[in-house]
Amino acid sequence: MEMKIQFLGTGTSQGVPVIACNCEVCTSSDPRDDRTRTSARIFVDGQAWVIDTGPDFRQQMLRAKADQLDAVLLTHEHMDHITGMDDVRTFNFLHERSMPIYANRATLKAIERVYSYVFTAKRYPGVPVLDLKEIKDEPFMVNEVEVIPINVLHMNMPVLGFRIGDLTYITDANYISDEELEKIKGSKILVLNALRKEKHISHFNLQEAIDLSRRVGAERTYLTHISHYLGKHEEVSAELPEGVFLAYDGLSVPI
Repeated sequence: MEMKIQFLGTGTSQGVPVIACNCEVCTSSDPRDDRTRTSARIFVDGQAWVIDTGPDFRQQMLRAKADQLDAVLLTHEHMDHITGMDDVRTFNFLHERSMPIYANRATLKAIERVYSYVFTAKRYPGVPVLDLKEIKDEPFMVNEVEVIPINVLHMNMPVLGFRIGDLTYITDANYISDEELEKIKGSKILVLNALRKEKHISHFNLQEAIDLSRRVGAERTYLTHISHYLGKHEEVSAELPEGVFLAYDGLSVPI
């Protein structure tokens, strides 16, 4: 299986820089400290998928010069992960077909609510054409490629991570059960959220993410969903243990 992950966005719900913030991270001249909302593009066996379509989706796809999108996988229904969904219509026109959207039931209900105009009996010309596909607990297929859903918690909210071959992608989590961890073990690449250094109510902090990566035993771990509170990319990277890296917008990693 030929795979690559491209990090479209690596920031938290407010992005980095944060509006009206003058901290050293938000005013940094290092482009790696400029973080749009968390999203990733997965290339697998000639396909291109996106995990999460947040409010920066259009900007991210333009920046990536993306001309292919075969499926969208959603982790959960928070707005920083679904607000860009309307812009998949470009790929409806380009590929002349509906766009398959894979998500759990709660997230699909949110899509139907937020984008109610997409699902009316008399659809306005040009609105997105979405093919909603519910993810349950068992592995599912996306165009003949197996995806294993990983159930995690974002405080009390169920969120999905995804294992695709040797890649596991998890964001917006602060708890993963031992049973779900078994699904992750053996991954060569682990993507994991690490919001800041201080403990947080609904996200892993830096040390918790590092500890979890050691439990999983991934060859390389890339940290995402990063806030300005974590610190500057260059300085934090120098503190990380071997095999753990801060992701940044535009980073591409072969798997």
